[in-house]
Amino acid sequence: MNEATGPILYTIDGAIAVITLNRPEKRNALDDELVAGLNAALRRADADEAVRAVIITGAGKDFCAGADLRQLERIAERSILENLRDAETLMELFLNIRRVRIPVIAAVRGRALAGGCGLATACDIVLAAESARFGYPEVKIGFVPAMVMAILRRNVSEKRAFELIARGEELSAAEAERIGLINRVFPDESFASEVERYASTFADRSRSAVVLTKRLLYQMDGMSFEAALRSGADTNAIARMTEDCRQGIARFLSRTQR
Repeated sequence: MNEATGPILYTIDGAIAVITLNRPEKRNALDDELVAGLNAALRRADADEAVRAVIITGAGKDFCAGADLRQLERIAERSILENLRDAETLMELFLNIRRVRIPVIAAVRGRALAGGCGLATACDIVLAAESARFGYPEVKIGFVPAMVMAILRRNVSEKRAFELIARGEELSAAEAERIGLINRVFPDESFASEVERYASTFADRSRSAVVLTKRLLYQMDGMSFEAALRSGADTNAIARMTEDCRQGIARFLSRTQR
């Protein structure tokens, strides 16, 4: 199934939902319509119990080049409250990625820059083609990558995060993987098939276990050690009561008792 909703393509491939940013002529730059469409597509995928993972990718040569030029032009014309509302729209997108119960995977070809880099690294997993490029160049135009800083700070070390946002230089996919900004790098020529193969592994995993795992991992942000352990104990008890866990234990015991 393949549906176009403005600048967003929504495809279901088995148990995987694929959301494609569909503004290739604008390098998939973020504007109000694209962000709204992406939010709607994420909510749709989250509501579909048959979906086990979501892939976000970009049409054309690039993943996402950040804010649309028209959006940038309007910044100086808007009041502080109008700019705040605009910023909160993007904030809601980053929050939605965390709220989606299943894994959200960024599949990055070409450039992921500024807000586009933030979008990629806001995802639970980032897969990149070897020629992909990442960066936060906002400082070069006197801007601050303010919201994506909350994401970046949770992905790499403090010193590396400061270097990335204060210098605004681009990184290769290999370097991004080395510092922990992304998960995997695949060859350009086999990237699509490698992403499909990677995402398909979630179709074979317990959906309830993955959902509980994602929720717990992000709940632990800012918790004390004891509070994190308590939250883990609560999730442990919930997982034991799921049908997936009961069936999994039964299968394991039947194999060991043969």
